[in-house]
Amino acid sequence: MSPKLRFPAIFWCVAGVLASYAQECGRPPVMENRIVGGVDATDGAWPWQVDIQTVTDGHICGGSIITESWVLSAAHCFPNPSDVGSYIIYTGRYQLNGNNLHESWHRVRQVVIPSGYNEPHTGKDLALVQLSSSVTWSDHVRPVCLPTWSTLFPSGLLCYVTGWGNIREDVPLSGVGTLQEVQVPIISQTSCQNMYRMNPAEQVVILSDMICAGYQEGGKDSCQGDSGGPLVCQMINGTWVQAGVVSFGLGCAHRNQPGVYARLTSYSSFISSTIPEIRLYGRADHNWCGRAAIWISFLSTLLILLEK
Repeated sequence: MSPKLRFPAIFWCVAGVLASYAQECGRPPVMENRIVGGVDATDGAWPWQVDIQTVTDGHICGGSIITESWVLSAAHCFPNPSDVGSYIIYTGRYQLNGNNLHESWHRVRQVVIPSGYNEPHTGKDLALVQLSSSVTWSDHVRPVCLPTWSTLFPSGLLCYVTGWGNIREDVPLSGVGTLQEVQVPIISQTSCQNMYRMNPAEQVVILSDMICAGYQEGGKDSCQGDSGGPLVCQMINGTWVQAGVVSFGLGCAHRNQPGVYARLTSYSSFISSTIPEIRLYGRADHNWCGRAAIWISFLSTLLILLEK
């Protein structure tokens, strides 16, 4: 084997890392330490946020960019997943009714939801949405990281929910409709279930593929119109990883009724099998290309020595 045939393997691996750096997931260039109880987000702070609209109804849901061709949202945002003709997805959008210098719009090619989905309260409220045209990466359009099955989001971890939903029940976002953000802590499955049991009139079961976030006293929460949007948490290295997808709640920001989200660690296999090219965030998946380059370099050196 000629040495000139060995070096391109290393070159392409390193080149792949360099090429992917510009669209590295979970790293917004704008860093900052309505959604009910939220505040205006900074333009570009959440570059994976998308606005999902239909031709007839306008804004209906949120979502997040996970690759250049795929968006993550909620299954209940697509009641007929085989009928995608009326959907428009906006990336790089900051204001619903204002000027958005960095936005682009995309039609939907297909929507993939987990088998057996029925309605949000019974789980599996997840949708993978393939775009008809790829997004163009920029400072205002970047993907969020998705977790491996083993990623931990412990109780009390402070995370953020973003969206253009109602700022109170039946009170839509007004004015130019600036993207809202609110910080909420993760709530354990047991604590969340106990809170919902305090209202015996409502039979809400927190399933294993759900994750809760919010405050027992209420006051801060996602609301109608935020469905499908991301619940994101910052890891110790500064990377933002999506823990959940806005799914359902009883009202908005009520006491003992925190927001319930589709738990993404339950769907790592579903996501990977639908989108084989995606790289999930986790220790086992990190720097795979760097390690491959080291092994290729080692084997190349060994072969050269054997040829001498």
